[in-house]
Amino acid sequence: MFAKENYKYFVEINFLKQPAAKSAFDGTLDTRTIILGLSAVGFGPFVEGDTLVFFDEIQECPNARTAIKFLVEEGKYDYIESGSLLGINYKDIPSYPVGFEEEVMVYPLDFEEFLWAKGISTDVIELLQECYTERRQVPTLVHEQVSRYWREYLVVGGMPDVVNAFVTQDDFGQVLRTQKAIMTTYKADIAKYAGTDKVIARQIMDAIPSELGKQDKRFVLANLRKGASRRKYENPTQWLVDAGIAYYSFNAKAFELPFEATENRSLYKLYLVDTGLLSCMLLRNIQLQVMNGDIGVNEGALVENQIACVLASKGIALHYYDRKSRQELDFIYPENGKINIIEVKSGKDYHRHASLDTAIENYKDRIGMSLVFAPCNVEQSENYTYLPLYMSMFI
Repeated sequence: MFAKENYKYFVEINFLKQPAAKSAFDGTLDTRTIILGLSAVGFGPFVEGDTLVFFDEIQECPNARTAIKFLVEEGKYDYIESGSLLGINYKDIPSYPVGFEEEVMVYPLDFEEFLWAKGISTDVIELLQECYTERRQVPTLVHEQVSRYWREYLVVGGMPDVVNAFVTQDDFGQVLRTQKAIMTTYKADIAKYAGTDKVIARQIMDAIPSELGKQDKRFVLANLRKGASRRKYENPTQWLVDAGIAYYSFNAKAFELPFEATENRSLYKLYLVDTGLLSCMLLRNIQLQVMNGDIGVNEGALVENQIACVLASKGIALHYYDRKSRQELDFIYPENGKINIIEVKSGKDYHRHASLDTAIENYKDRIGMSLVFAPCNVEQSENYTYLPLYMSMFI
């Protein structure tokens, strides 16, 4: 769409589906040679000043990534690169094009975008935004309907193909099949790219649902294998994070900024990049339970995972606070020199939050906002703000 609206000509080159295009980058990396090579294998037309060239799945052609420097310097055409697993393929690039790329991270659709896909009026979203900003209750009818949409979103997630299947086919079986196909692709990527770490990386990914299903949700290596060491599992775990499949949330030992100065990297949680995929991995027909209102399944794993995805997509490094396993706060993050706290509740007892109470008592001067996301409408008290889970999109 962007190309159609801004250029006369659009050339799309998918290095995975059209591997012959890679040959254009085997020789001299100058614009004329490359464009002639691409033209020779059927791509074009290339019209100077009027053409956008889209290199898709660019991780399959490291030389193309190197060539970007020369192509951009020449200035004849505009370029967009796209690809998965770019975070773990940088070692294959002969010469990294520093200063010639603007990187844009793409995440699964958030809840607002999910509402767009369902055709929900922007007036509704603007109303929700106003209620969030002004800390006032959402009209009951709107609140109940949007809460239902949010439960759908928990099990569908934000992968574009999955959302498309959900909104166009009215067939949840197709949603599950599409989710399983994506998971199969992830596993194939691990087998192809993770090298000697592939077996352990697969074990770690498969263990994320069960580890999030525990009350404390901390990822414990001993649950995977007796005697498993952080040293052996660190690289495969980092591979999953670099590949964009999982998110780390590290334990902050001290309630003070910056968290990175005191974080304990041996204590962590692992979240999956998309909550819909997590629901697919959990299986046991939880989708119907969740859509019918039981969002507390598996100790609220889906709900907490979704808040983690929201924060990660906002560029917020994930941390949780845990003091000797007696005082745990689900998420903490800095803003304007203060520490914001997020507690995630999936049940009706959302007014019970002993750890948050203790944090308020001990560190009130360091705290910016104390937010409790729960299956409720907006409530405001002196120390706490209770918000519907769907309002996490406005963080």
